Amino acid sequence: MGWWTGAMTRPDRQTMLARAAAMRHEPTEAEKRLWRCLSHSQLDAHKFRRQAVIGSYIADFFCPAKGLIVEIDGDTHDMQRDANRDERICAQHGFVTMRFSNRDVLDNLDGVLEKLRIALADLPDRWPQSTTPNPSSEEEGL
Repeated sequence: MGWWTGAMTRPDRQTMLARAAAMRHEPTEAEKRLWRCLSHSQLDAHKFRRQAVIGSYIADFFCPAKGLIVEIDGDTHDMQRDANRDERICAQHGFVTMRFSNRDVLDNLDGVLEKLRIALADLPDRWPQSTTPNPSSEEEGL
């Protein structure tokens, strides 16, 4: 997760959104491979966002309906700092974070997807699955 480390002044939302957009254009190989499986609601019909801004952080992938953040970590990640950040995100937003290494995704994509399927099945929905239908044109006064 995320581009902002807390060592500098917290960037504003526009800066975060711009950085997330730039990151979507430069994914790692592991992010590309996982996104091919998550995009277009391919994983058990769950919608994921890529490089989602959550507070002061940018999550690699986020399933809003389940509140699940998926992080793909390279070799340079600080595990303790990541764990602290995951705790803060959970406390502030109620989101659960699952972390996988680049190697996990590159060498065992099926295993990663299975762990994600299990987590998604176990997490409660954040809102009802049925959606309110769009109003008819008569109701809108058209």
